[in-house]
Amino acid sequence: MTQIPSRDVLKAQAKRLRADLSMNGTEMTHAAALETVAHQWGMRDWNTLAAKADVSAVQWHPGQRASGRYLGHPFTGVIKAARLASSGFWSLTVRFDEPVDVVESEHFTALRQQVNTTINARGESPQKTSNGQPHMVIGPL
Repeated sequence: MTQIPSRDVLKAQAKRLRADLSMNGTEMTHAAALETVAHQWGMRDWNTLAAKADVSAVQWHPGQRASGRYLGHPFTGVIKAARLASSGFWSLTVRFDEPVDVVESEHFTALRQQVNTTINARGESPQKTSNGQPHMVIGPL
């Protein structure tokens, strides 16, 4: 199932549509562009799409405190870098307050202080461990 991005992302899509059409000599109102974007997402109209858009999506930013699980291990830390990628995904660099051991073996450890990850609007990475758990689950502190 495709996750619908935030209203801001959808409005930016409508703005780009208007600009592209305008460059080719076709004028379109902003309202018509919003309706067209809604149809592209398979919705009846803009109001339906806006209601389904993830308005509660976390807007990540550098310096923001966060907590969650990385490879099943709890952590707290700070977002060092954040970039909104395509389709509502975020690329984050997270620096942990305390290093996280990423190895399950009792014979050795591999500590990570910082990781790069991609997450969706729910704060979960699309990559999963062998037991089906997301590599990263993160939320604001």
